[in-house]
Parts: sequence; structure tokens; C-alpha cells
Amino acid sequence: METVVSGIRSTGKLHLGNYYGAVKNFVQMQHEFNCFFFIADYHSLTTHPTPSDLHGNVKQVLIEYLAAGIDPEKATIYVQSDVPEIAELYLYLNMNAYMGELERSASFKDKVRSHPDNVNAGLLTYPVLMAADILIHKATKVPVGKDQEQHLEMARTFANRFNRLYSNEYFPEPYAFNFSNNLVKIPGLDGKGKMGKSEGEANAVYLSDSPEVIRKKVMRAVTDAGPTVENQEKPEAVKNLFDLMNVVSSADTLQHFDQLYNSCQIRYGDMKKQLSEDMIIATEPMRQRINDIAGDSSYLRQVARHGALKARESASKTIKEVREIIGFRNF
Repeated sequence: METVVSGIRSTGKLHLGNYYGAVKNFVQMQHEFNCFFFIADYHSLTTHPTPSDLHGNVKQVLIEYLAAGIDPEKATIYVQSDVPEIAELYLYLNMNAYMGELERSASFKDKVRSHPDNVNAGLLTYPVLMAADILIHKATKVPVGKDQEQHLEMARTFANRFNRLYSNEYFPEPYAFNFSNNLVKIPGLDGKGKMGKSEGEANAVYLSDSPEVIRKKVMRAVTDAGPTVENQEKPEAVKNLFDLMNVVSSADTLQHFDQLYNSCQIRYGDMKKQLSEDMIIATEPMRQRINDIAGDSSYLRQVARHGALKARESASKTIKEVREIIGFRNF
């Protein structure tokens, strides 16, 4: 059975981008593959090095993983920092990762531009840590968003480089994988790009948001003055709303508003109201499960411990073999 690895950064609650871009696929994959799904608390420190409540953030993501339908009896759910072998493999891979290739990473360049006061070494070597997350379980399938495709290419580079340098075909090549055959990118409400917490609280709709909060966020979403010519191309801000509607609304609803736009009759207020209600309906089952699971601390501890044991069993085998390949020996 092929192994799948993927994770969500522990910067807090899951949003629709996390769910439709990744977690919904996780729920399907757990029935057909050997799945490792982790909460990336190490990764979160690259952009939030002094979190106010790291444990609380990790707990919230664990709750929402479970609420979204990931079954700890079918998949291995664990916290990244509970598996120290990941950090050790990260160290070994860093020894053969080169400054030039890391500095050319598109996401690194973006972060330098957007956060020039926090250009830390962890940010630079983010792709190496991501490679360690994948290679520690010798995964061949990795569900990632479009923004992570370059990092996955780098993971293949690091795997192949390790194999070549140590003359041992140890690590398999990992590849992007998505049940829908297309990597999904969920747009945000700011009209500029993908949904994400780092882009601001108002940009994302979270699985745990109340109906009132969802309505307020969507009604504030960026639009334009409206089309002036029939069938004109949609600007990004408006296209984002249609992309979101394509995810949570019925095909008939999407077609209705698309026709209104193309005939210059669109009223964005009406479209936002419909989108809000469709988002509320789509997230209601998960919102209820989130509330139920959050109150069961004993169950959460059990899931975290069970996941750590399963993940370490796999990871310790890899590290033992990697040490032997490199040449580490006990006296």
C-alpha cells in the first residue's frame, strides 16, 4: 500500500482553503492508502516564532482534523514536534541543501518581500523541513496546494541527491497527489489570492466560524463596480467570489449568478448573501462536531498519543537506516 503524507500548519483554526484544498481529500485517502497526517507546529514557527498559544493552536487543529472526518483508526494523525526523528532527518538533509537553490524558492522570495523583518534561517530552509516530513515515512504521494508544488520538486531533489551522494536508492520520489486530479487553490475574500490566515483574519472563513461571523466576512468581501460590457472578463476580486461559489454552492446557483454577470445585471450584495448561506450550510456539520470534540479532552489526549506512537514507529525505522547509510555507528 502506498504511503501518503501531508500536514496543516498549527497557526490556529482550519479555514475553507484548508478543508477543500486538503482535508476533504485526506478523508477520502485514508480508506485507500497508508496515511500520515500531521499538525506542523515546527513549520508554524517560521512565520510566527513567538506564538502566544502554540499548544492551543495545535489542539484546535487536531479537533478540526477529527471533526472534518479523519479517523485515527484508519490514518495516523500526529503532532510534528512529537516525532523528533523529523528534526534529525531535517538536520541531515540540510547538510546537502544549497543556499542558492533555497534562495531561489518562490515562497521564500515572497516572504522576504512581505515580511522583511523576519527573514530567519527556518524560513530559508522551510523546503528542507517539508522534505523531511515527507521522506521520514518514505511517502510517494503528497497532497499539496499549487503554492507548494515547487517545494515538492525540491523534496524530490533532496531525496535523489541523498540517494546519489550515498550510492543507495533509499528514498522514493514523492509526487503531488489529489483525488480530483487537479490541485485545488481556494481563494480568499480579499480579492488578491488564496485563502489564508497570514493574509488577515477577514480573508478566511473558518470551519468554526458562527453563521453571523460568516455573513459579516462575506458581505465585506472585495468586489468592483460591476461589469459594463456583456460577457466581459471577470477581474480577480470578482472571479474569487465565483470560485468560492463553485466550491460551496449548487451548479444551478453558480450558473444563475454567472448569467447575471454576463448580462450586466449582477448585484454583488445578492450574490454575497447567497454565498454566505451556502457557506453556512456547508460548514454546519463540522461546526457541530468541533463543539462536541472540543469538550472531550481525554479523547484528544488518546488520539495524540496514539498518533505519536504510530508515527515514531515509522520514523525511527527510517532514521536508523539513514544513520547506517551515512555511516553513523555506536561504539
